[in-house]
Amino acid sequence: MSNTRSAPASQGTEEPEYDLWEPLDPDVAGVFRGVSDEERDYRDRARRFVQDEVRPVIAGLWDRAEYPLDLARRLGELDLLRDGIDVPGLPRQSLTAASLTMMELARGDGSIATIAGVQGGLALRSIAMCGSAAQKDRWLEPLARGTELGAFALTEPTHGSDSVSLETRAEAVDDGYVITGHKKWIGSGSVGRVSVVWARGDDGQVQGFLVPQDSPGYRATTIEGKASLRAIWQAHIELDGVRVPAEARMPGANSFKDTARVLQATRLGVAWSALGHALAVYESAVHYARQRVQFGRPLAASQIVQSRLAEMLSQLTSLQCLLTGLTGAEDRGELSGPGASLGKYTATRTARDMARNARDLLGGNGILLENRVMRHFADIEALHTYEGTETVQALIIGRDITGISAFA
Repeated sequence: MSNTRSAPASQGTEEPEYDLWEPLDPDVAGVFRGVSDEERDYRDRARRFVQDEVRPVIAGLWDRAEYPLDLARRLGELDLLRDGIDVPGLPRQSLTAASLTMMELARGDGSIATIAGVQGGLALRSIAMCGSAAQKDRWLEPLARGTELGAFALTEPTHGSDSVSLETRAEAVDDGYVITGHKKWIGSGSVGRVSVVWARGDDGQVQGFLVPQDSPGYRATTIEGKASLRAIWQAHIELDGVRVPAEARMPGANSFKDTARVLQATRLGVAWSALGHALAVYESAVHYARQRVQFGRPLAASQIVQSRLAEMLSQLTSLQCLLTGLTGAEDRGELSGPGASLGKYTATRTARDMARNARDLLGGNGILLENRVMRHFADIEALHTYEGTETVQALIIGRDITGISAFA
């Protein structure tokens, strides 16, 4: 935390280049001192990937809205896609290792972290939790290794926060099912191999199906004009009488409760992703304050700047403590749904506030993609919304506090 960097020498009207990516590893409360060598290895592997492979290209990818398929596959090669899911042939990955991995990926970029979250946290986890033995044999290893990409198709154009009310239908026919409906905001839904599609069956219950993206009637249009998560493609999907065989249905996905089990298990990963964004904007603010010279001295020599950095470190440390505690509870099987919601609610709100502070501290340079903060600021806006908006998380927490549901 006390690592110092002298301000660059003045060069008249020529502005120096700022190095805002150097990891700082603030850990005032010592929450990471007890992690195992295996867990630290996953963190360091993700960090090297970010520093060596993401950092040189991400501003351009984000600006051009290009999906980095090579980086997605590279994540699989480095075993950074699993989100803690056990996969035959791969070593066990602890929940802490998965959390640190997600934090580091988000520290690099929100789109990269979301690619991993969709692939491992949602698609892979759905099959691991709800799939048949044959489905697991077919998909777990290819998804974990990144040789094939998967999507998680739950959200619909008219059902976001109330996804429990989804209207996509799966009609049983003699040779399987016919699926009809629309999905929206489906990460990797237009560039992958398989989509986990959630649809309402003949019994009225929500069921899960594995639908190849090249199926006749599956039409995916990449959503354009996004101001967040620009380096991952999210799709609007039309399912126009898509026929799948009976074995495409996941036998463990028989109601929305099963869908909710998948979402709850990923919610803490979203919180760790927010912590990664918070770490990125904190690092950028500290480095910029040390390197940027105004009025003949570094910004860091200003009392108000030091006060703002202290505020950010306080927020970051509080977040580290909260998420480490919640992750421990999850590891012991003690984390409740409202507890997971509290983690996501607190983490995205905190990261959002820290990004606002950092963007302001960088002044005009804060809106340049090359200076890191604005990209994270924009991506946090999406993170704040997906897998349950702030309002939905607050209602889950409030219901737990009061015993009264205010959803209606």
